[in-house]
Amino acid sequence: MICQEHTVCYGSWTFVIGGLLYLFRQMTIHTPYGRYVDTKNTGLMVSAKAGWFIQEFPSFLVPVLLVLTTESLSSMGQILLLCTFCLHYFQRTFVYSLLTNGRPSPLHIVVSAVIFCSLNGFLQGHYLLHCAQYKTDWHRDTRFLIGVLIFILGMAINIHSDYILRNLRKPGEVSYKIPRGGMFELISGANFFGEIIEWCGFAVATWSFPAFTFAFFTICSIGPRAYHHHRYYLQKFKDYPKSRKAVIPFLL
Repeated sequence: MICQEHTVCYGSWTFVIGGLLYLFRQMTIHTPYGRYVDTKNTGLMVSAKAGWFIQEFPSFLVPVLLVLTTESLSSMGQILLLCTFCLHYFQRTFVYSLLTNGRPSPLHIVVSAVIFCSLNGFLQGHYLLHCAQYKTDWHRDTRFLIGVLIFILGMAINIHSDYILRNLRKPGEVSYKIPRGGMFELISGANFFGEIIEWCGFAVATWSFPAFTFAFFTICSIGPRAYHHHRYYLQKFKDYPKSRKAVIPFLL
């Protein structure tokens, strides 16, 4: 397959513009999933386990299909795609979705996520397989080494933070509690922070414009959500640690 340069360029800039628009939207309204779901909503809802599986699966499936059905120009791009991007979405699709005990999500949120994950899976996969041109010693490049280390660190923080959140409640409990341990000692949105770190590391390791724009979109989309969580905790719990920040340790 020939590199679709215009498609990659337009898709990447769409992430930049879409990220900014989504950021501004979340300044005035909460995206209705998780704790912000309207319990009186009479629309179609999808269970948390099914919703997360359905919406995350395209980000794993599309790149894997690209790897299996097309001849890659870059073996390093293929390795990066499978060992970072696909690894993350394998965990989110086949592990996280089965373990989560969150609230149901509105069907339109799940559909929107499916569309985004499908487009992003194609954009990242197509670029790394058919557009990126890496030197044979890229695996020794400082950008690659630092990026992969950052990605692994972010993924570890994300998984550990999700583990803490899952174990806050006993079976049957629905009330929220103060998360403690790990990065939650420093920030309210530790799970979001971990994912942001992951995709920033992915961007550095691949050194690609689509990856940087995806990291930017991630910051714009889940950064504000971490801030909303932080405000929620401060308002709900009088004993909530005042030293904690929202999403960036010691800063914000």
